Amino acid sequence: MRARRFATYIWFVNTQVNIMDECLQADMELDITGEICPMTFVRTRLALDRLHSGALLRVRLKGAEPLANVPASAAALGHAILAQETAPDGVTSLLIRKK
Repeated sequence: MRARRFATYIWFVNTQVNIMDECLQADMELDITGEICPMTFVRTRLALDRLHSGALLRVRLKGAEPLANVPASAAALGHAILAQETAPDGVTSLLIRKK
């Protein structure tokens, strides 16, 4: 069975939002900077499953593959990517709202 790749991704990104800001306090935080794919999204999905609808999950990740896969997989499941911010050290923070 071949995996399907999506040619188009829908992003709900608000570039005006600083996800470190207290006005968007995450309900849960997940650090997967030490993980490799596919565990990056597996851990993200497990964290999302524990949250109630509308809750915010802040995910810290590092690397090109997790940066491409985690937001796309979350969006494909119907969750909203509210913000994405990359720090100078290469760690990216995502703010995801559970559907």
